Amino acid sequence: MTDIHKLTRKLQRQSDSKIIMYVGDGLGGLPLEPGGKTELETAKTPNLDALAQRGSLGQSIPVLPGIAPGSGPGHLGLFGYDPLQYDIGRGVLEALGIDFDLGPNDVAIRGNFCTIDAEGKISDRRAGRIGSDIAAKLCEKLDKIEIPGVEVFVHHVKEYRLVIVFRCEGLGGDVDDTDPQRTGVAPLAPKGNDPASEKTARVCEEFIRQAGIVLKDDAPANLLTLRGIAKMPPIPRFEEVYGTRAAAIAVYPMYRGLARLVGMDILDAGQTLDDQMKCLEANWDKYDFFFVHFKYTDSTGEDGNFDAKVKRTEELDSAIPRMTALKPDVLIVTGDHSTPAKMKSHSGHAVPTLLVSDICRFDGSKEFGESACRVGELGQFEAKYLMLHALAHAGRLEKYGA
Repeated sequence: MTDIHKLTRKLQRQSDSKIIMYVGDGLGGLPLEPGGKTELETAKTPNLDALAQRGSLGQSIPVLPGIAPGSGPGHLGLFGYDPLQYDIGRGVLEALGIDFDLGPNDVAIRGNFCTIDAEGKISDRRAGRIGSDIAAKLCEKLDKIEIPGVEVFVHHVKEYRLVIVFRCEGLGGDVDDTDPQRTGVAPLAPKGNDPASEKTARVCEEFIRQAGIVLKDDAPANLLTLRGIAKMPPIPRFEEVYGTRAAAIAVYPMYRGLARLVGMDILDAGQTLDDQMKCLEANWDKYDFFFVHFKYTDSTGEDGNFDAKVKRTEELDSAIPRMTALKPDVLIVTGDHSTPAKMKSHSGHAVPTLLVSDICRFDGSKEFGESACRVGELGQFEAKYLMLHALAHAGRLEKYGA
C-alpha cells in the first residue's frame, strides 16, 4: 500500500497559496428516469457552470468502486487519508464534534433517537427528526443512567442525534451497530467482536435497557439506536503531512469532529451558509487551507426529495461568488459521496468533482454535472488522491526524484 503521507512529507514546498475545498455533502445523484437529469444537472447553477468553463472536471471514488461510504470515510478520503487504513468510528467523530475530550479508556457512540412500535419494531429511524429542544431534554434524562463500574456521559448533538461515552478500563471499540438501517424490524443486539468489545457490548445492552424505561412515555423518541461504537485512534495531523495551516467551517458537529480528528482548527461557522461565508472572509489571512461543508444536499437526498435537493444544490451554488472574490489559488467543489434522492441513501456512485486554478488543464466543459464530469480532464480517481491534485495546483509540492 502506497504511503501517501510519507510522500507529501518529503515533497512539501512552502507557499503563500490558498486552497478552498467546498464539500456539498452527498452531492452526486441520479436521474429519476433513464436519460433524465440528476439533481445537480437539473439545478440552476450558473456560478458552478462558469467555474467548469475554466477548470478541470472528474469523478472521485470515495472508497472503492461500488462501495457506498458513510460520511466519515467519505471525508477522510477527501482529506487524503485512506479510508480503508483509517477506519474511524462515527461515535468518535460526533464526540470530537461537540468538543468532548476523549481519553484512552473512553468508548464513544453516536446515538439516534428512534420510534419503536408496540411490537418493539422500529417505525421511524430518526424519531420524526425531532427538534433539538426536545432531544436535548431527553439527553438530560439519559445522562442520569447509572451502570456499575462505568462512567456514563450523554450529550445532545443536533436534532435526533446524541453522543454517549462510556469510560472504564478494559473496554473495546469493535462493537456492531444496533441500527438495522431499515424500519419494520427490531433494533439489533450489540455484539462485540473481541473479548474487550464484548464487555462494551454488555454495557451497551444495559444502557439500552435502562433507556427504554426512561423514554417509554416520550414517543416518537421512545428508544435509541447505537452506531459507530469506537475508541479514539492514532492518526497523523493535517499540517504535519501537508505543510498547511488548515481550518474547518462546518455547521454540523460530526464534520467538525472529522476536521478536528486530523488536526484542523475549528472555526465558529454559525448556523447558515451566509454565516459560513462571513467566517471564511474573516479568517482568510490566517490559514492556507479551508474545508467548507454544506450538509443539505445530503439530507434532502436521504429524504428522497428530488426537488428539495435541487433547491439545496442551487443554494450551494449561491456561495461561489463570495469564495472566488477572495481569489483562492485552488478552489475544489465536490462531495464526500453520492446520495441520490431516487435511492434515499448513500450510494456507491462516483462523485462529481471540479478543480479550478490558474494552472489547471481546461477540458472544454460547459457545465458542472455528472455527465460532464464523466469525460473531464481529471478522469475517475480515488478520493484519497484529491489532496495531491490540490497541493500540486497550489504549488505546494516539489518535484519527485532526480
